[in-house]
Amino acid sequence: MKNKLLAQLLKLRQKLNRHIKKILNIRYLQKSKTFNFLLSLTVGVIVTTIGITTDWATTGTSTLTYKTSWIGNTIGSGNLRVQNNIEAMFVTPDGIVYTNSHWDEAGTEAGIYKDGKIIGALGDTHGWSRGGGKAVTANSKYIYIAMTQGSRGNTKEDYPPEGTTWYSVRRYDLSGKPAPFPEGRGWDKSMLITSTKSEVTGLATVGNELYVSDFATNQIRVYDTDTMKELRSFTVANPGAITIDSQKNLWIIQSKNAGKPAKILHYSQSGKQLPQEIADIVAPTAIAINHQGKLLVAENGPRQQILIYDIKDKPVQTGSFGCKGGIYAGVPGEVRDLKLYGLTGVGTDASGNIYINSNGFNKSGTDLRKFSPSGKLMWRSLGLIFVDNADADPKTDGVDLFTKQEHYLMDYSKPAGKQWTYKAYTLNAFKYPQDARLHTSPDGTFVRRIQGKPFLFLTDMYNSFLQIYRFNPDTDGKVAIPAGMFVGTNSADKPFLKGNWPPHQPKQGEWIWRDRNGNGKFEKNEYDSSKDYPYIGGWWVDSKGDVWKALRTEDGIRHYPLQGIDAKGNPIYSYSSMEKQTTPNIFNDLRRIEYFPQTDTMYLSGFTVDHPAFGDDAGVAGSEIARFDNWSKGNRTPRWRIVIPYDTTGKREVSTAAMSIAGDYVFAVTVKTAEVYVYNAKTGAQVQQLKPGPEVGSESGWIDIPYGIRAFRRSNGEYLVFVEENWKGKVIVYRLGG
Repeated sequence: MKNKLLAQLLKLRQKLNRHIKKILNIRYLQKSKTFNFLLSLTVGVIVTTIGITTDWATTGTSTLTYKTSWIGNTIGSGNLRVQNNIEAMFVTPDGIVYTNSHWDEAGTEAGIYKDGKIIGALGDTHGWSRGGGKAVTANSKYIYIAMTQGSRGNTKEDYPPEGTTWYSVRRYDLSGKPAPFPEGRGWDKSMLITSTKSEVTGLATVGNELYVSDFATNQIRVYDTDTMKELRSFTVANPGAITIDSQKNLWIIQSKNAGKPAKILHYSQSGKQLPQEIADIVAPTAIAINHQGKLLVAENGPRQQILIYDIKDKPVQTGSFGCKGGIYAGVPGEVRDLKLYGLTGVGTDASGNIYINSNGFNKSGTDLRKFSPSGKLMWRSLGLIFVDNADADPKTDGVDLFTKQEHYLMDYSKPAGKQWTYKAYTLNAFKYPQDARLHTSPDGTFVRRIQGKPFLFLTDMYNSFLQIYRFNPDTDGKVAIPAGMFVGTNSADKPFLKGNWPPHQPKQGEWIWRDRNGNGKFEKNEYDSSKDYPYIGGWWVDSKGDVWKALRTEDGIRHYPLQGIDAKGNPIYSYSSMEKQTTPNIFNDLRRIEYFPQTDTMYLSGFTVDHPAFGDDAGVAGSEIARFDNWSKGNRTPRWRIVIPYDTTGKREVSTAAMSIAGDYVFAVTVKTAEVYVYNAKTGAQVQQLKPGPEVGSESGWIDIPYGIRAFRRSNGEYLVFVEENWKGKVIVYRLGG
């Protein structure tokens, strides 16, 4: 259609030119100024119109309209959005929720929530070597949080000496501002240093006393809440979270340590151990007293429930809250109101409402919920994403989206930010404890259909591995089952991954693991090993399921053709079938690779001979993108090559993080400005530039992962462009008209 239109327009332009020449040869019309003006105006309009149209037809440089949306966070913009993780929380009688965590990218380590909204944050918990912690409490006057303070070198203010970290309690007023005290430490005198060896693991107040679990010394330290002077201390082995009962006695989680099981112990205020204890638990992480005086215990073992104990005499479990088995009950992984997972917080208000936070496993994100006493969900605040990106299931036309651990269902007819529903949590920490997502930090997602079956491929910030997951709804519901893994070569001739995971990994070189017996464990006979150049530029999985790897060297392209799917449902790859392919000579440092077998088209990015790197910034996509047609036939001459934003000063102010190709367009996103450059895939001409819209506050954090952008074309011609946005804990979704 475009070619026919172009031909017709060119004929029209040629005819118009001939007629104009004939008209201008008529002498009496040459003398008419009015005629000449009108003729010029008419010709200008026609030629301009034809010029614009033919330019669009040949280069595709018409402006694409787009809208901005997001997934993964209940709140899409502003400082008061749901934080990355909640590792501890305290609920007041009137339903205010105070939280704490070690880290939040945008500085909300400690938040204040009310009625499903974050209404404030504790200030100055981020930057200057500061971080939060995993304990928080409050009374009628102050908020107290566990936090860390690292050294800052030579400074006149009060900071730890070099190489030392303060583990402290910091005091705030109820508005979230630091509340200094006479002998306070830190730059603003609001910190109480409890240790330089281990963090504070529990906090509670009763009357004018603050109780602090000092894990390093196996002590409960007691301080005056106003003066912050230490009043006394007593010994408790491995003390953790604390709550105070109606008799003003303490219940303390004794953490599992040195092979000893966890317990919940009972102490008087003076430090006398009382005979009551709870030992029939596996992994208690949080405790609270409800309005009836009963003890609530967050059991983070396989039960994934809140256990309820009558503690008037000998503790007796009288009930539980939440589905037994949590997220893995019923259809494993399917999200339901009463299915909990990765419990880190529990609390109640004066009306008996229950507040529970689930963090998932390996810090999957915040899932804070409030329930009525009868168990009805009243509100839910989600902050599920930190350093992650999404991809679309091609079979469902972009309705199903996946990140490294979450599955979302989309309804594009709804307003921005309301289009996504959290559908499933795909990691089963109990059935598959060797799942790589529990031991690494992947952040780039590829969703592929191979022979009609869905697969999830994940890689990380350093391109060091490629993880493979399969699905089997009959046995595992919505859970992604570990199926395989590629890793690179350790340049030091040592095992690629440090530590005890995965078991049986080769002692040097690189390897491919395949779960041959389908149990999700890394076992001796499941590795294929080799040795190669150690520096990886990028990974790609094409639509046939072939894996591609770009190395930063001259013969840097590795092609792993799919060898089939085994009886357990795992894709098969091997070094014996791997093909080495030569990098086109325009590149001297190859960074990204995307191949499309349907058209035999290869897209490569990297630094080139003409536009070399300034220094060695290993995380960026390079200086050029090039398209190669007839790749499998040996063509290494680019159809086009374009220069993309890249650093020429060494300051990294301008550089491109990632690229993604879908349909008729090439998308590339910059690191610091998070701008998406859109190019015509046929010509390389720039078409559009996308920036975060008002729906997400016109803001974004840096894009600092190699797959920080993923693009997908829907059947109606619309493009979905997913961009990582870890600063405010979400994935930005651009929707472009087809």
